[in-house]
Amino acid sequence: MTTLVQPQPTEDAERNDAERKVSATQMYHEVARIIERMHRRFLDVLRIELSRIGIDDISPVQVMMLLNISNGEISVRDLIERGYYLGSNASYNLKQLVDSGYVDRSASPRDKRAARLKLSPRGLELCERLRHMASVHSDGLIRTDGDSQDFEVTYRTLRRLERKWTDVIRSDETEIL
Repeated sequence: MTTLVQPQPTEDAERNDAERKVSATQMYHEVARIIERMHRRFLDVLRIELSRIGIDDISPVQVMMLLNISNGEISVRDLIERGYYLGSNASYNLKQLVDSGYVDRSASPRDKRAARLKLSPRGLELCERLRHMASVHSDGLIRTDGDSQDFEVTYRTLRRLERKWTDVIRSDETEIL
């Protein structure tokens, strides 16, 4: 009877596997830091664009809220849940947006205690200007088919990471990512 001997991993192979795992773990943590820095940079870009078009009565965070409201009508609760805003911050920022004329706020027809939000004409105009800005920026970033493919992979990867983190939060997973 012949016995096949399974090759045993060498110390070098085990070390390479461990280095790869450490490297992936380091990248995982670095991705979170990059996402945080990118968010701050994007708010800086919005601040610059607002200044460029002469708007000084709205903050970049409030602009993000406008973009999350978009063209439809949304409840305050849905905006908070979708935008991951804290309730007190959202309330303050929404009051500023209503007072500045960017958002129209009305009572829900079904529940008078709940507020419905929609962009005012002023809010719609600002969002359109900012969408144009985003188009210009993306055109400068994506110049070839390869750039487009890279951007799509990045988008899909970030969405997958967002879903994973959401699953961890919702189910309080203890498994190692």
